[in-house]
Amino acid sequence: MYQYNDYDDALVLSRVEEFRDQVARYQGGELSDDEFLPLRLQNGLYMQRHAWMLRVAIPYGTLSADQLRLLGNIADRYDRGYGHFTTRQNLQFNWIELSDVPDILEALAGEHMHAIQTSGNCVRNITTEAFAGVAHDEIMDPRPFAELLRQWATINPEFLFLPRKFKIAVSSADEDRAVIRAHDIGLYLYQHKGAAYFRIMVGGGLGRTPILNQMLFEQVHWQDLLGCLEATLRVYNRFGRRDNKYKARIKILVKSLGIDAFRDEVEQEWQKIRNSNSAPVVSEQQLARISAGFERQYPVVSAELDLEYGAWLARDQDFAQWIQQNTRPQKQAGYVAVVASTKRGPASYETCAPGDLSSDQMRELAALADRYSCGEIRVTHEQNLVLTDVARCDLYPLWKAFQRIGLATPNIGLLTDVISCPGGDFCALANTKTLPVERQIQRQFDQLDYLHELGELSLNISGCMNACGHHHVGNIGILGVTKNDEEWFQVTIGGQQGKAARIGKIIGPAFRAEEIPTVLQRLTDHYLSAREGDENFADCIARLGVEPFKQAVYQTNEKSEESC
Repeated sequence: MYQYNDYDDALVLSRVEEFRDQVARYQGGELSDDEFLPLRLQNGLYMQRHAWMLRVAIPYGTLSADQLRLLGNIADRYDRGYGHFTTRQNLQFNWIELSDVPDILEALAGEHMHAIQTSGNCVRNITTEAFAGVAHDEIMDPRPFAELLRQWATINPEFLFLPRKFKIAVSSADEDRAVIRAHDIGLYLYQHKGAAYFRIMVGGGLGRTPILNQMLFEQVHWQDLLGCLEATLRVYNRFGRRDNKYKARIKILVKSLGIDAFRDEVEQEWQKIRNSNSAPVVSEQQLARISAGFERQYPVVSAELDLEYGAWLARDQDFAQWIQQNTRPQKQAGYVAVVASTKRGPASYETCAPGDLSSDQMRELAALADRYSCGEIRVTHEQNLVLTDVARCDLYPLWKAFQRIGLATPNIGLLTDVISCPGGDFCALANTKTLPVERQIQRQFDQLDYLHELGELSLNISGCMNACGHHHVGNIGILGVTKNDEEWFQVTIGGQQGKAARIGKIIGPAFRAEEIPTVLQRLTDHYLSAREGDENFADCIARLGVEPFKQAVYQTNEKSEESC
């Protein structure tokens, strides 16, 4: 992974001292709440329902073992012994004292971490997929470009006060696992005649107005990437609305202008940048310097050790099931990527939210990364964690260790691998509590045989229209709403991430929390009866439409009421 240089260290440490002074002035009454607001947001600090929340940046979702250990230690010293991994590949501490924040930021800086631009109207954490560099279907490793973008965007004065927050994701695999279609800018890295190019899509986003992004440029040479993005952000900065935060995202600007008119504006701005001789052209030397931080040597795994792995597969059915569900093949022969599930089953229903990891689990996982992996941990969009570069011969002892620390639930990609925001238990913006609903779903669908019969099926839950749980692109999406000061939950179906991304459709009137497990049971039962062959849930809905599923839910409700 990328290592900070002296410039990085100096920048982050100076930011820590700057914020330490700002906190002292705020607590001393020299700064008002309104004056302190943009300062704290630029450093990832929110006021939640019960306490301060600090969001720590994890660039493109990659942590070293030492960094994860530090996060565990911070959780013990300054929080309540756990942290929460988000869909944006960051980590949140939910119970922070304001006076401790400068010390936390200083500790983070000691391990090359920070909370800069994890909130506020700026370019947020650059994301990519958790299997970057090892995915068997990868065209090129997107991480060097994600790091390039991080360096370009961090404290870039021109883009620190945009009309609204701005999110960029990059992918370079046959299967898009970075949800690039739902981002303000989605970048797809590919090769053409031996050279690297980007397909640049703009104007995506979920929230109150869910929109998938549109093609801005089909072919941008990698050396011109920053110039193109700079022109795009300048156009957004100039024309984006600042009078209404609900209409301030770039997706609204692109929709109002139309993609062709927006493209014309970007091309004109890009030409001005070129004419001024200030275009930020990426050099081969610059990319090579960054790429060197991601290079790794892979020792050859002996055939005898692979035979031992095969013996464990044959002798232990539970191990074989975990291998099938929670591991992914790598393009490096003899090595596998392993997913640690944070959705941990019945024993943890009442104590853990999706994405939660205790301080002990963080330290244990860091030790396992040092022993069996490459000393590196990845955070997934689905709020799980990944160890890459695990030799097949080490999978059995690693699985036993995962069982011991509660991270071995074999449910990756299944219905109970729920994506969820923390909801009203923490967030001041949430309309509803999401965690009780998630726990009811876990109880309802506790049979692995049924889950495997359903196959891959994504379930996403959001506690409000901000859509932090990305419910619009879940095969099944659940949105918390309020009616007459009561919590209700709206259900969408047919959403999908990936290259064939779709926005889900609402099936009808909202449900009470206690009805949701039954609603999901009816939806999945109908899917099993209606699918053709191995057709997945989203494709089944695309073929049949929403109406048959709607009837399966609501007609059953009507019959139940009549029988009463």
